[in-house]
Amino acid sequence: MFELKKVKFKDIISIEHLSIGDSGLTMIMGPSGSGKSTLLKMLDNLISPDSGDILYKGDNIKTYKAHALRRKVIMQSQFPAIFDGDVRDNLNIARKFSDIDALDDEKLKELLDIVLLDKDLNDNPKDFSGGEKTRLSIARVLAMDAEVYLFDEPTSSLDEETEYKLISNVIKYLKERDKKIIMVSHSEKLFSLADQVISIKNKTATIKEA
Repeated sequence: MFELKKVKFKDIISIEHLSIGDSGLTMIMGPSGSGKSTLLKMLDNLISPDSGDILYKGDNIKTYKAHALRRKVIMQSQFPAIFDGDVRDNLNIARKFSDIDALDDEKLKELLDIVLLDKDLNDNPKDFSGGEKTRLSIARVLAMDAEVYLFDEPTSSLDEETEYKLISNVIKYLKERDKKIIMVSHSEKLFSLADQVISIKNKTATIKEA
């Protein structure tokens, strides 16, 4: 799916070669400040390496226009954005930005169930707690029909039990649709779900199949 060749970014990451599998869940682990989020952002071309190449399905991601890449590779950040409007508007807004038809209410309610968010589509998310906003943001990412889903510690604001159940639901939903998932997390419990693990240490990355 992704291949990194001689990729360097500042004094944070220096990867000679890294290949990320085409399917299933790849987890990225490493100590704080090791470059996990940096790697994830480079895969979505939010930041560019100082040198080296990142390939997506054999093509250098530099050849993609930003909007075209984001249709294929979508990222959920650590700090979810909440937009004006109700829950329905927030779930469909990324599709609107990408000129994709809005999902109907039945499908939107299914997404809310997956992220364990017991809210009405007409509710105003401005009044939600931090954890509820996080769940809504994850559901918004799921609403996109991307090929790859990047998650940067998406559930750090949730308790461990809720986090595991929610992420298990998300992974099951995406795997059933043959989507690729790449996730950064500090939760050791979540690593039991991984098909592949990338460990970042001393600026470089090593990989193993789970």
